[in-house]
Amino acid sequence: MTFTPHQPVRRRQFLKTSSSLLVTGALFTIGTNTARANIAGGVRQISLDNLHTNEKITLAYADGETYIPAAMQRLNRFLRDHYSGVVGKMDPTLFDLVNKVRASLNTDVAIEVISGFRDPHTNERLRKTRGGGVAKRSLHMVGQAMDLRLKGVPLDELRDAAKELALGGVGYYPKDGFVHMDTGRVRSW
Repeated sequence: MTFTPHQPVRRRQFLKTSSSLLVTGALFTIGTNTARANIAGGVRQISLDNLHTNEKITLAYADGETYIPAAMQRLNRFLRDHYSGVVGKMDPTLFDLVNKVRASLNTDVAIEVISGFRDPHTNERLRKTRGGGVAKRSLHMVGQAMDLRLKGVPLDELRDAAKELALGGVGYYPKDGFVHMDTGRVRSW
């Protein structure tokens, strides 16, 4: 077998192509594993402690893009108006918002709920007795708001994390010991 000057070029080309294929194969494998992880990680869960009813709940509420109806019903009941017992319909994206804030703080502690859904009669009564701390058109009345805190997380850090995500409204109530989060327009107070 004789070697011609063209063979080393072909050999280099072969090695270059082989290396590219190897890298491509490795990237495909990594991509496939990442896709599998995302599918497996597509289930989202939430842990809540209701400070007024002393109830606790941890459940999967969504799988990928789909919110789980039975879980939504349980969360609606859990976040009912604790004054009147009226159950409202919570905005599922509120749970995503709260979980994103919690993840950005690198904590997995349960969310301590001060207030979830609020029926209009309760809202009006609180407006008259709380000296202006309750909005007339509160997003609590349409299930788009939650007043909460995270055990071990300073309130100002919780507020800042929520504001940084800019996914809704953020109210800061240090005297009352909670942060308000909602899925309304981006604003803060």
